[in-house]
Amino acid sequence: MNMTNLILILAVVFLSFNNGANDIFKGVATLYSSKTISYKSALVWAVLTTISGSICSIFLVKSLLKNFSGKGLVPDELLLNPIFAISVVIGAALTIFFATKIGMPVSTTHALVGSLFGVGILSVGLGFNFQKLADAFVVPLLASPLLASIFAVFFYYSFSSIRKKLGITKQSCICLIEDYNAKVTHNDFVSEIKIENELIVSSCDSTSEIYSKSIFGISSQKIVDFFHFISAGAVGFARGLNDTPKIAGILLLITSVNSSYFLYVVAIAMAVGGILNARKVANTMSNKITTMNTGQGFTANLVTSILVTTASFNNLPVSTTHVSVGSIFGIGLVNKSADFKMILRIVLSWILTLPIAAIISAIIFFVLK
Repeated sequence: MNMTNLILILAVVFLSFNNGANDIFKGVATLYSSKTISYKSALVWAVLTTISGSICSIFLVKSLLKNFSGKGLVPDELLLNPIFAISVVIGAALTIFFATKIGMPVSTTHALVGSLFGVGILSVGLGFNFQKLADAFVVPLLASPLLASIFAVFFYYSFSSIRKKLGITKQSCICLIEDYNAKVTHNDFVSEIKIENELIVSSCDSTSEIYSKSIFGISSQKIVDFFHFISAGAVGFARGLNDTPKIAGILLLITSVNSSYFLYVVAIAMAVGGILNARKVANTMSNKITTMNTGQGFTANLVTSILVTTASFNNLPVSTTHVSVGSIFGIGLVNKSADFKMILRIVLSWILTLPIAAIISAIIFFVLK
């Protein structure tokens, strides 16, 4: 293996690491925000399910590998130049790296598309296949968050109707906080400290809601928690299934590398990135978009997992980020707790991802060639 190919492999590992840091927590964000499980437990579940999806992608969605190798977007002779691949990967990786540092959940798919566009335009100008870019990449990326929001609202009202017919009601718990006050009294001979305490009633939010009634002797709250946990795992699995082939696809340009074997390397790098650097994006996804209870979290995850898995099997490169944020935002609309300022900041980061990745990758290509 020559030095250029080694640099490309290291660049793909760097991209995988940053993908994991930015993306891996998105499936379990609802588990953490609804206080179903702790941050560490949610992260472990995200890592395990993402690796499972990555492994399955070896057998199920290899067509996505070809889409992200650049074939069809630029002339084949350009693909033979490893500098093209290196520029695309590093441009996307740096874009994701900077977004993760400021806690913004952006799309690796978006960054890769922007990098392919930047290097392609600089290299071949009008020889770039704009039609394929629009059909295979842009349309799925734009449509997926909108569909996710619509489906989240539909499923929410459907599940809410079923819950009411089953006689399951939501109850809010009251939080009592014991507050201690120390008072000091003083006279000519002695100082005395008296400790007084009182109970403070805190305000409730949606995370304080629990589901009443039992079904077949099992608490309905436990049933919802179980399916919420499973749905979060399904999102992690779908993310690994959809994202891993995209990142590894660029390695098809190196004929000496076994793409199936390298999918394992991508999966491991994604897991390590998530374990080490997921905290900031996790906080944004879990606490800054909307509040939700376990049932609403389950609904958001169900929509995300269905859409991303369906897209993977149809070779559509949707963004798990876009779908997940769209689903959570849809829930925020119906429970009237969505933070529109944060949503606008996230959408702005999505808009900027494409040109930033395009500019960075184009500069790298111009310097290296």
